[in-house]
Amino acid sequence: MLEVLDYAFMQRALLAAVLVGVTAPAVGIYLVQRRQAIMGDGIGHVALTGVALGFLTGTNPVWTAILVSALGAVLMELIRWYGKTRGDLALAMLFYGGMAGGVLLINLSPTGSNANLTTYLFGSITTVSQQDVVVISLLAAFVVLITLGLRRQLFAVCQDEEFARVTGLPVRTLNLLLAVTAAVTVTVAMRVVGLLLVSALMVVPVAAAQQATRGFAMTLALAVGIGVVVTLSGTVFSFYKNVPPGASIVVLAIGVFAVITALAAPLAKRRATQRAGRSAAAAEGRCTLKDDVLV
Repeated sequence: MLEVLDYAFMQRALLAAVLVGVTAPAVGIYLVQRRQAIMGDGIGHVALTGVALGFLTGTNPVWTAILVSALGAVLMELIRWYGKTRGDLALAMLFYGGMAGGVLLINLSPTGSNANLTTYLFGSITTVSQQDVVVISLLAAFVVLITLGLRRQLFAVCQDEEFARVTGLPVRTLNLLLAVTAAVTVTVAMRVVGLLLVSALMVVPVAAAQQATRGFAMTLALAVGIGVVVTLSGTVFSFYKNVPPGASIVVLAIGVFAVITALAAPLAKRRATQRAGRSAAAAEGRCTLKDDVLV
């Protein structure tokens, strides 16, 4: 098993996998709280245009993907704020336009092809370069700084925007910052998981952690732990079986979710029964006390 570390490209891929495993759930927990679990998928569509733009201009696709996806995320947030009955249609056009723009630009590029897009759509462990690791590390540090440093403010905004606004928090600024952070997370993960599957890694570990924990801090810690385990395991599995790492990682994450749900369901039922029993006992005690007083 340890022979994977003999290859330099696997060392880079595993390091990138750890960073993705940390950052994706760290952002995803806020998106799940806001019921915007699908937002990462939309950003992934828009980021595809950024990747193709990088090939067209001869620059690093990661940086152009950050720029385009951040602009797209801000636009999504503005549509959410100002969009009325046609807001969902505008978002759909943005998603589809991002995918179509990526395919169009990559075919206009003299050095790009649809095969280049495939590595970004589904992930590829062999294409993670040393430069990519440096960029991913810097972006991951930014994501962790925002999601942990502003966790109280972001949690308050995601839980109840009106209450957060009353308390004096800059709700709109925090929402835009979260949208940009989600866009950065997508670009961090696109080399390992792929743009089409990154949303799953943002959501599934969080959903699995919610089955076993209650508090926000415990849920975040467990979600990050699950994210790291499945990204490392999926990357190693893809090395031995020669399959896209993104698919392996997401399938493993869903498997973990299924196992935790199966184990947590009886425990949750037992807790509910105990709470019902305590409530019944307390009610019976109150009735007995009332009867004694009346006598």
